Amino acid sequence: MPYPEIMIHGMRQELSQLGIEETKTTEAVEDAVKNTDGTLMVVVNSVCGCAAGGVRPGIAMALQNAAHKPDRAITVFAGADIDATDTARAYFEGYAPSSPSIGLLKDGKLVQMFERRDLEGRHPMTIAQSLVEAFETHCVKSDAANN
Repeated sequence: MPYPEIMIHGMRQELSQLGIEETKTTEAVEDAVKNTDGTLMVVVNSVCGCAAGGVRPGIAMALQNAAHKPDRAITVFAGADIDATDTARAYFEGYAPSSPSIGLLKDGKLVQMFERRDLEGRHPMTIAQSLVEAFETHCVKSDAANN
């Protein structure tokens, strides 16, 4: 049974206020993956303490301070958006389901994965730094694309 919306509404807002699109259905996730040119950040949000204390604040810091950012960012909520979460996780091939987690896809293919074990117990600044490094690696436009 999914989490009641009243319980998770504020946790959803923490990411949506950053411009991260909520994708609550399989179709919405598929649409984002198929119709994003470049990089797509997929955040599997969670009610756990590590999401609240580290991951969501770390994502906020990264997006506010990175010179390069994903072309698009979406989120699903584990335990609430069941089908959408399963669909998002299907793109994290080779990784066991975990929440919270963050995947970076480039043209629909996973290029970097942050599992719960990479995030849990980490300070938001540490998470932000790791994300910014991933953005610098995967989100920089080539000079040819800019000409």
